[in-house]
Amino acid sequence: MTRIGGAEMVDWNLAVATATRFVRPGPEISREEARAVVAELRRHAKASEEHVRSYTRMIPEGHEPEDTPVLVVDRAGWIRANVAGFRALLGPLLDKMRDRRGNGPGGAVLGAVGGKVTGVELGMLLSFLSSRILGQYETFAPAGRELPASANGGGRLLLVAPNIVHVERELDVDPHDFRLWVALHEETHRTQFTGVPWLRDHLRGEIQTFLDETDVDPMTVLERLREAAQTFAGGSRPEGETGEEGGRSLVEIVQTPAQREVLGRLTAVMSLLEGHADFVMDGVGPEVVGSVTEIREKFQERRARGASRLDLALRKLLGLDAKLRQYRDGEKFVRAVVQEVGMDGFNRVWTSPNTLPTKAEIAAPGDWVARVHRKADS
Repeated sequence: MTRIGGAEMVDWNLAVATATRFVRPGPEISREEARAVVAELRRHAKASEEHVRSYTRMIPEGHEPEDTPVLVVDRAGWIRANVAGFRALLGPLLDKMRDRRGNGPGGAVLGAVGGKVTGVELGMLLSFLSSRILGQYETFAPAGRELPASANGGGRLLLVAPNIVHVERELDVDPHDFRLWVALHEETHRTQFTGVPWLRDHLRGEIQTFLDETDVDPMTVLERLREAAQTFAGGSRPEGETGEEGGRSLVEIVQTPAQREVLGRLTAVMSLLEGHADFVMDGVGPEVVGSVTEIREKFQERRARGASRLDLALRKLLGLDAKLRQYRDGEKFVRAVVQEVGMDGFNRVWTSPNTLPTKAEIAAPGDWVARVHRKADS
């Protein structure tokens, strides 16, 4: 454990215990049905490889990229995997906070709060998210005995079986088609990272830059949290800081100006990745998923309305609304570029970090085409 003044900064075990204790129960299903679902998801994940590779043309013929495991997990398994990922990714930041604590008044506050509280808070957040994630490609996944990852310490595909069953029942769609549809989306993410070897290191570098810019003075963090509380209680906001939907998320408010610059780049990349996955899922779908139109329409309606008022409030607070916009804006970008320059032309986006779209270009695909294609072809 990383410690401050003898106190654990994050009690990771408590985070897991808290999340698994408060996680919602999954749908009622017999043991035999559960086994059948797991087996089918594994088959769909394997079949999706060829569908996605053929459609995207991201992986050259005859080239076999790095293998990454596919894990069909329950909600508790998803929680354990994500805690392991958080622990690996946040380690440098926690070490930095330990080294910078010193004897200042903020350090005393942080030491008093301790890792137990932080572990509980992280656990509660993960318990909320664990019932909402259908699948996830873990880019920075540390390998463990129960949770294998690729050989070089990163990459595994998670399919959360109870959540998939829950949503397919809620939408009243063909379960076999829906499971394949989900697998196509997640397989696209795996193809993005296995087919573009530099992408993982680029993202890791951006995230580490973001963390390096974190203001580690606890009193400054507390001040930003106070601003967050005022914002969501209807208090005043700094001029020019009103978001698209009337206020900023907690994630946005606790950032420094330097972090906002990094976040702009990360937002563009994540919009590209999520939009590309949606585009591929819908492009492959008509050939292999018979009821894809019905599934897409019902799923989009579900995304838009949220599960409840509480769900909508939490989505806003945590910045999850931004993720929904990433799907929408990113898919529009990919579709517009493919229509103008074709799939091979779009695939120039994977050439290097310099050919990734900016946040502004996500909203104006023609600007990306002009920068990457016309300049290169002139």
